[in-house]
Amino acid sequence: MRCDKCRRGAIIFQRYSGLHLCEDHFIADFEAKAKRAIRTHHWMKSGDHIAVALSGGKDSSSLLYFLKVLTAQRRDITLSAITVDEGIKGYRDPSRAVRIATMLGADCLTATFRDEYGVTVDEIVAKKGDTCSCSYCGVLRRSLINRIAREHGVTKIALGFNLDDEAQSVLMNMLRGDADRLLRPQREVAGMVPRIRPFMYIPEREVALYAHLHVEGYEQGRCPYAHNALRADVRGMLNDYALRHPSTKYSLVNGGERLAEAGRGVREEIRTCEHCGEPCGATCRSCQILGEVLGNVS
Repeated sequence: MRCDKCRRGAIIFQRYSGLHLCEDHFIADFEAKAKRAIRTHHWMKSGDHIAVALSGGKDSSSLLYFLKVLTAQRRDITLSAITVDEGIKGYRDPSRAVRIATMLGADCLTATFRDEYGVTVDEIVAKKGDTCSCSYCGVLRRSLINRIAREHGVTKIALGFNLDDEAQSVLMNMLRGDADRLLRPQREVAGMVPRIRPFMYIPEREVALYAHLHVEGYEQGRCPYAHNALRADVRGMLNDYALRHPSTKYSLVNGGERLAEAGRGVREEIRTCEHCGEPCGATCRSCQILGEVLGNVS
């Protein structure tokens, strides 16, 4: 097939737009979407220190590459990476993420669940089973990344969430009847480093292609515990539906943003956990998890 913009050989067909794109026009389209997300949400300003939560997978690795290119001529913005080893044997190799960060010229801050919490995800699963492994891991990982970012003067944490991730999250919250999350807008919270998601309007397959074109050695496997997550079921259901209705994921993400905007007046009480010092809601989920696993938190 030929590119609809220049008639050179196409490397991708976008079902939702009906366009065939060559490599150059695919990259231009991809980066324009990411830049538009940053402008729309005011996610970048002079003086920012942006840290990519770098797992070493396709999404975070390509995000680090994109931000490196975007900020290459800006001396007023600092870019780095944060890598966390959760302790999942045969899956997470933190040296891979460090190598990618080094290749892209970004400093990489590293931490491990073992050093910070005294337990790994494998050990949590051995004790609690793998039914809630993704939930436990996600809570602890987010808390640790936030603390590392805050301690190093990071002003924005960049997450590699793509369109598929965002659409899945909206649908998951709907299926769980979690109105609080659907109506929760992004706002500044003391102690919580703001998150940005430049790839939120870009389909997962396009992020994978962008990573293939620009980043060497990224992790291509899936977490061995992911099969039990609700997200895995939602991913399959949503992908199947989107084959027949290509704009579905965009519709879900846009709807989620409108719901969050409608909830802008809703105030969520945030406090500081007296045990770990991190911001939390009515209960500190991180301390609750560690208490269940280690039995050391009342």
